[in-house]
Amino acid sequence: MMSTVNDEATKKSYHLYFAWLISVIATLGSLYLSEIKGFIPCELCWYQRIFMYPLSILLGIATFYNERQIIKYALPLSIIGGSISLFHYMEQKVPGFAQIKPCTQGVPCSAEYFNWLGFITIPFLALTAFTLITVILWWGRKG
Repeated sequence: MMSTVNDEATKKSYHLYFAWLISVIATLGSLYLSEIKGFIPCELCWYQRIFMYPLSILLGIATFYNERQIIKYALPLSIIGGSISLFHYMEQKVPGFAQIKPCTQGVPCSAEYFNWLGFITIPFLALTAFTLITVILWWGRKG
């Protein structure tokens, strides 16, 4: 019976680890695309970064200390960041949607630096990361 309790605690700690790993990959990916590939981030990309970068730090510290209380603070960051990513993706893929909130400076938010398989763009990758983090943290919130 004791091993079941320890197994359950171990599974719960993996939630933090996997969420942290996804946030680090997303953060490093965004830095690679802007700093190495030279893709200039648009306004909505910056907002998404504002919500992803702290997740890398917060979830990393929480994983190290196995501090599951961070979930209630990290979930809003991932949900809001995912909402911005969804809006950004719709701006790229839904005709006429870009006029709702057009970017006024720099790179237009409707621009696509790449379009793999006809639907995978940078906002789609960010949306995928935020969604995975949200789902993983949601599953791991009960302790």
